[in-house]
Amino acid sequence: MAEAGSESDTGAAFEAESAPESGADAHADGQDGAHDDPADRDAAPRGPLPDGVRQRVIALAADGLGAMTSDEIPVPLRQFARFTPSRRAKLAATPLAGVLENDPVFRQRIAERLRRGLPDLAAALDAGRPPAAADPLDVAAAAYLLRPPGWVALLDTAGQAAERAAQDRAGAEAAAVVDRLESELGALRAAARTEQEKLRADLEEARKEAEQLRRQVRGLQGGAKHAEKEAKRAQAELATVRAEAQTAIAAADKETRRLRSRVSEVESALEASRRAAREGRSMEDTRVRLLLDTVLEAAQGLRRELALPPVGIRPADTVDAVAPEGASPKDIAKRALEGDDPALLDQLLSLPQAHLVIDGYNVTKTGYPSLALSEQRVRLLGGLAVIAAQSGAEVTCVFDGAQLDAPVLLAPPRGVRVRFSKAGETADELIRRLVRAEPPGRPVIVVSSDREVADGVRRAGARPVPSTMLLRRLARG
Repeated sequence: MAEAGSESDTGAAFEAESAPESGADAHADGQDGAHDDPADRDAAPRGPLPDGVRQRVIALAADGLGAMTSDEIPVPLRQFARFTPSRRAKLAATPLAGVLENDPVFRQRIAERLRRGLPDLAAALDAGRPPAAADPLDVAAAAYLLRPPGWVALLDTAGQAAERAAQDRAGAEAAAVVDRLESELGALRAAARTEQEKLRADLEEARKEAEQLRRQVRGLQGGAKHAEKEAKRAQAELATVRAEAQTAIAAADKETRRLRSRVSEVESALEASRRAAREGRSMEDTRVRLLLDTVLEAAQGLRRELALPPVGIRPADTVDAVAPEGASPKDIAKRALEGDDPALLDQLLSLPQAHLVIDGYNVTKTGYPSLALSEQRVRLLGGLAVIAAQSGAEVTCVFDGAQLDAPVLLAPPRGVRVRFSKAGETADELIRRLVRAEPPGRPVIVVSSDREVADGVRRAGARPVPSTMLLRRLARG
């Protein structure tokens, strides 16, 4: 009789058997009729199957289900027929257990496959002598499926043996865990002793260092007392030196006063000599000044006497050439009415250190509102780059960023500063903050057709211009 060592061996034996079931079924039916007691076969186990026995029975049923035809498979199990045996045992465990318990025909078909796969084990169970060396789980599963005489007691005995084997395995594993924990505990104790010895050595070394520090402190205290004595002696010497210095300073002050008196005498003599020299030169200066005043007064008297008019013509006015015509008052009035003339923007940008601030979306939605916002930004910034290169002015373009869900990826062109307003702030507020940041007196031009923006920047000292002026300037190129 071949012993069933594991579930994989049983499954392999089932899969290796591929002969038709007709003759074997007849033979098996004859054996069942000869040996099985109907009352014993219909009996039920005295309790739920042990978990290991149940898993082994489900595995045998899942393996045998794949070899049946569609007509032989019970209706509740047909949806699992396409699965692999391992997947059927996992997903169809509950339906398989119910059909095995309630469908004798299906159970007998699984039992016949077991009988063909493990004939020695089946024969031993039919004879009432289960092999002692067989796996208790295989014996219990075969007894549940074959149901030989006394199968309930055999199932209980095999289940108890399987439980004892599981308990023995659990006890062995627990003993191994205990041994491992005891080994780790011993290692931890050894490490603790080593650490304790190390700490004791460190403590002893710390005590030695503390004693050495105490000796150093005592030495420093002695040195401090000696230094204090030396300081007192130095203070006494310093007092003596100060007294001598005061005496020397008094003598030096006396000598200084004498020298200052001597210097005053010398300065008085020098001033007297300078005064005599100045008196000698002042006579000549007086004569020259008198002559110059005479000439000037004579020239002024001659101009009054001849009644000469002031000179109204210059040499350059005498050169023959064509002079440009001046603008009439009507032309000036007409020019003043053109509020969006790009020439005015050019004049403003030509001012020294001019700063051009643009309300971006106000300009783009005025000039090309049909484009997407990203295309509007690209088109406007391209034109502003040309203006910045031509005028040399500082250019800042402001866009409303309060509604943005994420930062905008944008590479500003050279010479153009691009800024988006923060969350909770509009572009108009950012423009007013930019204007207020500029120093008084700097020309700041703000491009926006928003009346509120224009009034706000005008009060801050900036010059507002409409968006159409910038659009005409961009169109001109």
